[in-house]
Amino acid sequence: MRTMWWPCLVLALLSGLETSGFPRSPLQLLGKRSLPEGVVDGIEVYSTKISCKVTSRFAHNVVTTRAVNRADTAKEVSFDVELPKTAFITNFTLTIDGVTYPGNVKEKEVAQKQYEKAVSQGKTAGLVKASGRKLEKFTVSVNVAAGSKVTFELTYEELLKRNKGKYEMYLKVQPKQLVRHFEIDAHIFEPQGISMLDAEASFITNDLLGSALTKSFSGKKGHVSFKPSLDQQRSCPTCTDSLLNGDFTIVYDVNRESPGNVQIVNGYFVHFFAPQGLPVVPKNIVFVIDVSGSMSGRKIQQTREALLKILDDVKEDDYLNFILFSTDVTTWKDHLVQATPANLKEAKTFVKNIHDQSMTNINDGLLKGIEMLNKAREDHTVPERSTSIIIMLTDGDANTGESRPEKIQENVRNAIGGKFPLYNLGFGNNLNYNFLETLALENHGLARRIYEDSDANLQLQGFYEEVANPLLTNVEVEYPENAILDLTRNSYPHFYDGSEIVVAGRLVDRNMDNFKADVKGHGALNDLTFTEEVTTEKIILGTGAELSTFSWLDTITVTQTGLSVTINRKKNMVVSFGDGISFVIILHQVWKKHPVHQDFLGFYVVDSHRMSAQTHGLLGQFFQPFDFKVFGIRPGSDPTKPDATMVVKNHRLTVTRGSQKDYRKDASVGTKVICWFVHNNGEGLIDGVHTDYIVPSLF
Repeated sequence: MRTMWWPCLVLALLSGLETSGFPRSPLQLLGKRSLPEGVVDGIEVYSTKISCKVTSRFAHNVVTTRAVNRADTAKEVSFDVELPKTAFITNFTLTIDGVTYPGNVKEKEVAQKQYEKAVSQGKTAGLVKASGRKLEKFTVSVNVAAGSKVTFELTYEELLKRNKGKYEMYLKVQPKQLVRHFEIDAHIFEPQGISMLDAEASFITNDLLGSALTKSFSGKKGHVSFKPSLDQQRSCPTCTDSLLNGDFTIVYDVNRESPGNVQIVNGYFVHFFAPQGLPVVPKNIVFVIDVSGSMSGRKIQQTREALLKILDDVKEDDYLNFILFSTDVTTWKDHLVQATPANLKEAKTFVKNIHDQSMTNINDGLLKGIEMLNKAREDHTVPERSTSIIIMLTDGDANTGESRPEKIQENVRNAIGGKFPLYNLGFGNNLNYNFLETLALENHGLARRIYEDSDANLQLQGFYEEVANPLLTNVEVEYPENAILDLTRNSYPHFYDGSEIVVAGRLVDRNMDNFKADVKGHGALNDLTFTEEVTTEKIILGTGAELSTFSWLDTITVTQTGLSVTINRKKNMVVSFGDGISFVIILHQVWKKHPVHQDFLGFYVVDSHRMSAQTHGLLGQFFQPFDFKVFGIRPGSDPTKPDATMVVKNHRLTVTRGSQKDYRKDASVGTKVICWFVHNNGEGLIDGVHTDYIVPSLF
């Protein structure tokens, strides 16, 4: 799916709060009295819970913090939450002494104006602002009367992105004081089944983490709980400050029996695509490096370190070159060269001698790199089945040559012509990042900010690892014509190993029971097509209010006390309970265009001898032996199916010989057996009449 815009949130409380006597003057000192542990400046945050529910990679998170003013005077209570930049806020409420004040979610520009207006009027307001590499910060403060309680509840959602083979849910933990009840509780449900699940915290040792953390997964469900006690939160055994200050990360992946998986809910679908085991497509890669004066010192040193490490990871089938730009543009080679050991050794010598110079000529640097990639393709000096990538690193704005952002965008867009992606890495804060992002997005790439920290070289290497292994190029996801509405992006220049393509859409007919999804792309050896058959037919299992939904495309076993249900993809469902008693429900599929017949379910008993003598019903009355006799075989109306006479239950019936499937030994295909068919809906054979066993509605 496309990256969603980040809505800001403004909370302007009702005017009644302004006149309730809460002072907004500077805070007064606490009186001399005994306060519970965990009270800071009169405020006790006694509960913080982060509740996460992930379904099909989509995370719904609720952050709830409860505090009480233990001071003798009104106090200002602050609520800070740092959220992933890819998330979006859906709700916020503030509850004071049982009265709830809802917030309003606004887009950024509207939110900023409303925030400024609320503050100028003395109202309480909250706003989202940037905070570090991966986060946006939401903050709000409110005056709370002495002895009063306040509850903050923030709801945000995000689509988890697969990166390097894992989905990552990133939570910032920073309560700033000891919290009596602190908990992170995450429940994960993935219809494909969970293949691995782990959690880690940057602020706590593994030994201490293990005593406060529980994690488990089985089948489609996973659970992570982090619930440190007060003593486990202390920075030292006798300290009163908290060590909970850092990152808590949950990572997991799903089973992949096939490259694609399509999930359908209420007329909408999401198509996940992540093939495995494909050979890597060779890369033609040009690094365009800013060596202007502003890159001097630590930046240029970290850039050299990162490029040297990247050269260690370049594959021999790849082709590469380096372009340096300052006032002028210089190149390592005048054309791309293969990454042979000799060329890589020479490239490392070149990189070690990179040094800063003067101005910043982004336009000419990029155009030179694009020209080099285009020429290599035109002259057939690179493999036919290879892909081209250009990566630019800069720390500033263009200030020589063509310096107008709009003109640079136009020049680059025309030069690339949609043939390959451009990735822009912005080093530091003193640059026009919006320009770099727009420039990349217009050319099927993305921008990434590299932060000026000690690990900047690792950040550069980490980005390269994301694009180092393309498995497919020119990927197109196709669906039946006139079947899909409101489709998200369905074409991608590259699919990289460890990532995932996600396409969503709406079905024209929400009752459509099946359709095909085709994914086509160019691989390292040949063109590939992956076809996924999609069905909306569901299997719903549940007890009471808790329901789990599966489809006939699943392969999974669900167990509870004394009961086991196994779904075998597109074949059958086996229900076992008690002392080995099993039933088989088979999905009988017919030709989709058949004028009469439709798909149907067959219900079969595998171990009927284990049933008690009291079992009855349409099938149960035959589980125990009964007397019958067949004689007088004679030609019937069909020459291949003779008739006969059957005496059973004091009734004399005409029966016809035919064949049927016995599924007791082979629950998926069955075994052909000869049997006698009773006419007239089983009249004379079954107890009563057939309508006694028909239920008009099960639900």
